[in-house]
Amino acid sequence: MANPFDLTGRVALVTGANTGLGQGIAIALAQAGADIVAVGRTLPADTEAAVAVAGRRLLWVEASLETIVPVSGIVERAVAEFGGIDILVNNAGTIRRNDSLDFSEEDWDAVMDVNLKSVFFLSQAVARWWVANQRGGKIINIASMLSFQGGIRVPSYTASKSGVLGITRLLANEWAAKGINVNAIAPGYFSTNNTEALRNDEARNRSILERIPAGHWGKPEDIGGAAVFLASAAADYVHGAVLPVDGGWLAR
Repeated sequence: MANPFDLTGRVALVTGANTGLGQGIAIALAQAGADIVAVGRTLPADTEAAVAVAGRRLLWVEASLETIVPVSGIVERAVAEFGGIDILVNNAGTIRRNDSLDFSEEDWDAVMDVNLKSVFFLSQAVARWWVANQRGGKIINIASMLSFQGGIRVPSYTASKSGVLGITRLLANEWAAKGINVNAIAPGYFSTNNTEALRNDEARNRSILERIPAGHWGKPEDIGGAAVFLASAAADYVHGAVLPVDGGWLAR
C-alpha cells in the first residue's frame, strides 16, 4: 500500500517559515517530500538549509503580510517557479501584549491584519487558483489555545485566533465540495519568539508548566507531524477540524 503521508511532488506554501513553528512545519513537510515556498520578510537561511538536507527545494518569496497587497504576487511567483501550489500553511503571526484598559488601536490593527486578514485573503487567492485550474488542495491554518480560551493581556491576539478557528470552519463548509480541505492546528505553549516574554517571567512560566500534563514547553519540531497529516492524503476526508498540539493543555 502506498504511504498516505507521502508528499513527494507537492508544493507547500508556508508563511512565516523563517523561525519557530513555521520553520518546524516547513522542514517536516520537506522531509515528507514537499518543495517549499517560504513567504516572509527575511531570507529563511536555516530553513532553506534543512530543506536542502531533506533533498527538496525552497523558494523564498520576500513579502510582509501586514497588508494584503503582496498576496496575488505571492501566488503568481509560486506558480511561476514551481508550477503550482498544493498546500497552504497560514502560519505567519504576531502578538502585542498590554492590559485591555490600555490597549491601543494600533496594536489591535497590527495583530488582526497579520493574524486574520492575511489568512483569509491568502486562502482566497490560493483557492481561486485551485478552482480556476480544476484542482483541489489543502489549507492548514495555525490557530491557538486562545481560539478556545480568553487568555490575559492579549486582546487582539485572542480575537484573531478565535477568528482563525471561525473562518477555518466557514471555508471548510464552502470549499469541501470543491476538493479543498481547510483545517487548523492549535498549538499549545511552544518555545518560540512569541513566547519569550512568558518564559522569561518566572511566575508565569511556572504556572504554565504546572498546567501542561507533558511537563514542558513544546519544541517547533513537535508540530510537524500534525501538519504532514493534514497536508496528506491521509486527511482527505478531514474538513473543518482543529487539531490541538498542546502537551495535554486542553485536557487538564
